[in-house]
Amino acid sequence: MTQPNPPFMTGVPELLLLRILEQQEMYGYQLVRSVKQVTAEAISLGEGVIYPALHGLERNGSLKSRRKAVGGRTRVYYSLTRKGKKRLAKLQDDWRRIQNGISTALEVPAHA
Repeated sequence: MTQPNPPFMTGVPELLLLRILEQQEMYGYQLVRSVKQVTAEAISLGEGVIYPALHGLERNGSLKSRRKAVGGRTRVYYSLTRKGKKRLAKLQDDWRRIQNGISTALEVPAHA
């Protein structure tokens, strides 16, 4: 049975949230659904991962939030800041470098 979010996933929630929020502002539960959708359900992040990540990104200035009344309740919408766009660019570069390195390693024949 495959682990839903194996230990090597450290940093992935931040990257995914920033990438998704680059497109449009969203509230927490939208982000939970969106992560599943954009990863073709390969990655599923629950609210216990999403909300702490959102709060950390907001604390470090990568995201800003605003409250909006919707259907009698208040939702907190998150959007990317300029700092968040810079952070996303760095994470994307780092991820591509790591992805290329792992792909190369997987293609190298194993030593006997």
